[in-house]
Amino acid sequence: MASAQTHQPAALNDLLANYTTHPGVHDEMIGADGAVKPAWRDLMEHLGGLTPEGLAHRFARGDQYLREAGVFYRQYDDTVSSEREWPLSHIPLVLGESEWAEIGAGLVQRADLLEYVVQDFYGANELVRSGQIPATLLGQNPAWLRPMMGVQPESEPFLNFLSFEIGRGPDGKWWVISDMVESPTTTGFAIENRVALSRVFPNFFSNSNVHRIAGFFQTIQQRLFDLKGDGAGQIAMLSPGPMNQNYAEHTYLARYLGLLLVEGEDLIVSNGQAMVRTVSGPQPLSLLWNRVPAAMIDPLELDSSSLIGTPGLLDALRRRTLRTLNAEGAGVLETRALMAFLPKIARKHLGQPLMMPNIATWWCGHAAERDHVIKHCEQMMVGSAFSTVPLMADPGTFVFDADKQGAFPAHVMDLLQSSGRALVGQETVTLSTTPVYEEGRLVARPMCLRVFLVRTATGWQMMPGGYARVSAGDDPKAFAMQRGGQVADVWIVSDAPVAQTSLLTHSASAPARGFSEAALPARAADNLFWVGRNVERAEISVRLFRAYFARISDGVPPDAPILRYIRKHLMHGVAPDVAAMADRYETPLCQALHAATKIGDRFSPDGMRALKDIVHDVDRLRATRVDPDDILSESSLLLRKITGFSGLVHENMYRSHGWRFLSIGTSLERAAGMVRLLRYLGLADAPDGALNLALELGDSIVSHRARFSVVADAASVFHMLALDGNNPRSVRFHVSRAHQHITELPGQTGGAALGDVAQRILLMETQLATITADRLTPEVFDDLERALWALSDALTEAYLV
Repeated sequence: MASAQTHQPAALNDLLANYTTHPGVHDEMIGADGAVKPAWRDLMEHLGGLTPEGLAHRFARGDQYLREAGVFYRQYDDTVSSEREWPLSHIPLVLGESEWAEIGAGLVQRADLLEYVVQDFYGANELVRSGQIPATLLGQNPAWLRPMMGVQPESEPFLNFLSFEIGRGPDGKWWVISDMVESPTTTGFAIENRVALSRVFPNFFSNSNVHRIAGFFQTIQQRLFDLKGDGAGQIAMLSPGPMNQNYAEHTYLARYLGLLLVEGEDLIVSNGQAMVRTVSGPQPLSLLWNRVPAAMIDPLELDSSSLIGTPGLLDALRRRTLRTLNAEGAGVLETRALMAFLPKIARKHLGQPLMMPNIATWWCGHAAERDHVIKHCEQMMVGSAFSTVPLMADPGTFVFDADKQGAFPAHVMDLLQSSGRALVGQETVTLSTTPVYEEGRLVARPMCLRVFLVRTATGWQMMPGGYARVSAGDDPKAFAMQRGGQVADVWIVSDAPVAQTSLLTHSASAPARGFSEAALPARAADNLFWVGRNVERAEISVRLFRAYFARISDGVPPDAPILRYIRKHLMHGVAPDVAAMADRYETPLCQALHAATKIGDRFSPDGMRALKDIVHDVDRLRATRVDPDDILSESSLLLRKITGFSGLVHENMYRSHGWRFLSIGTSLERAAGMVRLLRYLGLADAPDGALNLALELGDSIVSHRARFSVVADAASVFHMLALDGNNPRSVRFHVSRAHQHITELPGQTGGAALGDVAQRILLMETQLATITADRLTPEVFDDLERALWALSDALTEAYLV
């Protein structure tokens, strides 16, 4: 290995003192002369002027941003998936502007070639007819969707958004590792990486000549508007849901680009028109950015086992009432074996070779190519011909080990001879290295680069940046985050000052959008409703356990009448210990978090982080042995966090239908909880202290003292907690608040008669406004609770089912 230290500034030499490059491997930072490449020099000199402590502080700042923004990846094992911190490498990959232009020219050429190929696959099929593509590669290919034949008009492009994974070889030349067509991923993560690094190097970045990437997203947004046309339908992103490893990206892009984020269950197709189920009724859908595997979007015509698609979507595509960003079925271009034939197709169709070749690939269905793979086995990887996963990233790939083998093992030879049509051989790759910061020093690690292109009215535009994947250790196959891989931002450096772009800058060609309220899918409304209900349910439990342990702390014996009464009627016989307390808190809080994760595009990162923090605190209570004397303080801390979360979400959320459903859920749960408390604590035979307990649970002791100059009695407590419209803890207050929200919902007012939900809440509010405290009997409270749950059912039936 060669050291990178040469005749350079002292601070830079200190930084590079232990940085070593690998023989026969191209390094992205260090040139052949051993000096730092010009594009890297400014960044490296800046890093060289920072202390290790300063670097650690800056890196932590970037990591903190990613945590606060809710950027994570999913780690899967045999039974569960869990969220893990985003593995950002804090050193970007830096490339010069002129080199980036060369990369762009090669990839634009490839994009045009792929457009020609996919149009032929779903149109004239001349490539198969002329023998340029073996019929097997289409006929037996699960990625070729026969029902899409002839669906896309010849006048419209199949491809509008593409990604390519590229790598650099030892000779310094770039080549394509894989074409990403069906649903190019990590675009949103690219901009999150950029924001994080702008926090790591704020002053340096703002004054640098690094090309900004926000303008690229402005172009994506414009392309979506162009494809949508003048129709009144929605533009939506179709996601598999929160268990998908890229869901965080889906929510970010939906928020950033102003798209409606939907899942398969949100859509219906009626008379050939795709519609979104919203709280205002079905709304037409004009354009879909699909992030669901194409074979699973329509269980009626494609994969019948799919639970993430929508029956009838293909019919809507055929009728042209719905369009997709990339044509469904275009994922056939990702087929591994196709790389073996693209170079010849390019020479024949384009009249020139590929400017950026792909990995040398041989389809083993022909004897000559199969023999070549066997003869040069020491240079080969062998895997499925029909897979769309890059061969070097596929765990099922057989890689020759020259130190242990002299030829392919017998089972691989048998497969090559008997099932050659199903296999390809690809040349083993040696990837270039890029620096990462590990344990206080820079080290060289293998990397590959993901580049993004979007079609415009005048051609293809490439993002002036990208998404680099950096291997864990020296293993060129360990790019996956699950295997310890990292990701890095990509900086394209210009010799001149660059434009400062932002998505907030209005594009003159973007269509004007009105200020009508955005569509709210019924599923999203349902989840918001249950976030409100479950958080309030947890708060009620925390207040109850805190009150119980406060009395224990004050010396009240566990067999005292008031404590026995609490255990029997309010705790439902649950033992008041730490485990039971954690259970009562954890169940609704976990349900609230589960609901919130399903609406990541509508829930603020601050709110999500606060809710996760609360759930973590409950887990900690369960896992540690809390001293009984500390239970009171732990409960008080948890209560403050829950009320803080509620305030954060309610005060910062835009006053839309989504906010209304969240607020209605909170109000119905709080009103029902208070009705239950008063039902038991207001009984004539309730033990001494029951009424004071009710005031404590209703957080109304101070208000009661200010309002009534008497010791608490049933009349004053019932008035304060049930009938006082100015007390934010009373039943009437929350019934009135729910009434205000319900009158704003679609279809409840404005007609000849009130809607069913509006009628129910009005009757309940009228009852509470006209009844007196002395008439609030247990039977009345029971009727009120039943009416509240009937109202919840009616609301669900009207909007959330």
